Amino acid sequence: KKHLKRLAAPKSWMLDKLGGVFAPRPSTGPHKLRESLPMVVFLRNRLKYALNGSEVTKIVMQRLIKVDGKVRTDPNYPAGFMDVITIDKTGEYFRLVYDVKGRFAIHRITAEEAQYKLCKVKRVQVGPKGIPFLTTHDGRTIRYPDPLVKVNDTIQLDIATSKIKDFIKFESGNLCMITGGRNLGRVGTIINRERHPGSFDIVHVKDALGHLFATRLNNVFIIGKGSKAYISLPRDKGVKLSISEERNKRLAAKQ
Repeated sequence: KKHLKRLAAPKSWMLDKLGGVFAPRPSTGPHKLRESLPMVVFLRNRLKYALNGSEVTKIVMQRLIKVDGKVRTDPNYPAGFMDVITIDKTGEYFRLVYDVKGRFAIHRITAEEAQYKLCKVKRVQVGPKGIPFLTTHDGRTIRYPDPLVKVNDTIQLDIATSKIKDFIKFESGNLCMITGGRNLGRVGTIINRERHPGSFDIVHVKDALGHLFATRLNNVFIIGKGSKAYISLPRDKGVKLSISEERNKRLAAKQ
């Protein structure tokens, strides 16, 4: 399939219903279709650097846009969670992270922070000739990792050399971001993990205001040791307010 209907596109792209019949279908790439953001949507609908799709093509074909340090000329390239988008011409760096509403926020970062990204370890295996390697959430394979790194941990990856700089174990008390489900985009510390053999492990998380919530293990992405995050977080710092709390905050801001 090469098409994607407008209404079938992920809600997090925030495309209007009546703005056409189709939506840009992300190319096949390191992130899943529903968990990615095509370059078109980012440049045209978020940053407003282009007015229409052909302008986006003109921008990317000038080799101005880098994703994770590599020039990408496909306007439908699927950039996903934790990817670093670099626009050298304007000196801007963005990291794709979810805001509390479960959308990809336009999150600008410094040049220092754009040097690395965090990757969740999906599997750890031994390859041919007994070489250990691990696979990350964004489809990278890294050989000879630290033997202490296990599945569900997070590694800090240097983008230029794609070497592991540091890693964070999946443990209670560490900071995590939720990357799927109803609590998408919330940040909190892990309280405990319920194991359910043969079913889905449930992780209980507590956010900065003390709200407790639970989610499946595969939606949890560790982003920091203790309460210190390894990446900067977007506006609301991953704390979801209830509708009434949000209203009160808005009214207070007006006065």
